[in-house]
Amino acid sequence: MSTWITIVLVCLAASCSCASNCTYYNLLSHLKLSSSNYYLANFRPVKHWKQVTSVELYLLLFGILQVDEKLQTVTTHVWIETLWKNDFLKWKPSDFCNITQFSIPKSMLWTPDINIQEDASDSGSIQKSNYLTVFANGMLKMTARQRLTSTCTLNLYIFPFDQQNCNITFSAMNTHDQAIQLGTVRGDEYITNISEQSMVTHGEWSLMHLEVLTNVTSGEKPKISNLIYKVTIQRKPMLYVVIFIIPLCYLLVLDVASYFVGEGRGEKLSFKITVLLSISVLLLILKDMLPSTEDNLPIIANFCVGVFALVGISVLEAMLVSFLVDLDDKCGKKLTRASNKEVHPDKLEKKDPVKEKAEGLPVQIGPPSEREQLKLFLQEVRAAQQEAESVANAPRPKRFRRVADIIDIIFFIFYFCTVGIFLAVMYHTWIPSDFFT
Repeated sequence: MSTWITIVLVCLAASCSCASNCTYYNLLSHLKLSSSNYYLANFRPVKHWKQVTSVELYLLLFGILQVDEKLQTVTTHVWIETLWKNDFLKWKPSDFCNITQFSIPKSMLWTPDINIQEDASDSGSIQKSNYLTVFANGMLKMTARQRLTSTCTLNLYIFPFDQQNCNITFSAMNTHDQAIQLGTVRGDEYITNISEQSMVTHGEWSLMHLEVLTNVTSGEKPKISNLIYKVTIQRKPMLYVVIFIIPLCYLLVLDVASYFVGEGRGEKLSFKITVLLSISVLLLILKDMLPSTEDNLPIIANFCVGVFALVGISVLEAMLVSFLVDLDDKCGKKLTRASNKEVHPDKLEKKDPVKEKAEGLPVQIGPPSEREQLKLFLQEVRAAQQEAESVANAPRPKRFRRVADIIDIIFFIFYFCTVGIFLAVMYHTWIPSDFFT
């Protein structure tokens, strides 16, 4: 009987102890975390100092907020998880009512000093959790989300058809690679797919690929372990094509078509100057979009300069042709006036029939006969005919107008060929082959 009583008491004691182990307090007491532990909070949690702590990072891209070409920065919204192992924080879940994890303030445990080398954001954009998640196998997880502004060397040579490669480099600030090794939890394809599914905003960019580079060290001995996330993004160029490239091409075509406008009243020259001013406005817009750099001038800047130069030369040619036409008209007017002075009807000597009769015939008193009136009429007709012939046969030089026409035709042929070659070269060197697919 006493044996059965002993067994029952033992079972009751075990059940009571099991029930008491179902609290976090008993688990923290078992792990010696119920009070301040200086060692666990300040030293790397390994049983041997030569043991390497493997820190695994998981980056998730939530959005591409802004790309600043002038400041050479990229602003993204990221989620970062950091995992590492603590050799002193392990327990059997079965001993504590299947407790597999719990949260604890970060100040109570050691955390790796990992930073992002390209980080240029302010401290207010970082939202780090004040707690760590501790798992039964000794793994610890720290989470953070951040509006990350990172520096990136942007290659704008084929803007707006550019594709940028920006690195997000994680590294330990004061710990060499013999103590901390950085790695990743997931592979490239998984991270890329999850980021595309979780992307909230793209802006004018689309995510192409996320590549993870591990086992990268930098610096002199002792070397520091780095983990690089290579983010590949591509710009959506359609808006720039519609509001910038197509208007430039259209203005260039209008300038070519202006050669079919007549030279009268200066309409052709004024039209070309209007086209040139429109291109100047587009150049001012381009100046606000791109950074000032002389190392590698973008193709779009070369395109604008080429269009501006072609239209400028066209304006100069129109001014030359207009000058030659005006010069020809002025010379023609001067020569016409000189010829009119020589054969002007007022200067022609009019014959007085009374004087003629007085010189050779006796003067007849009374009205002239019909024969004499007919002679006077014939003399006036001959004088008018001589005047008309002299004006028609007067020299009116048109050599300047002919020179202007020849210059205009030759320049139009060369200008048309140059514009065609220029647009073809721009198309093959600038626009990607898959743009229209």
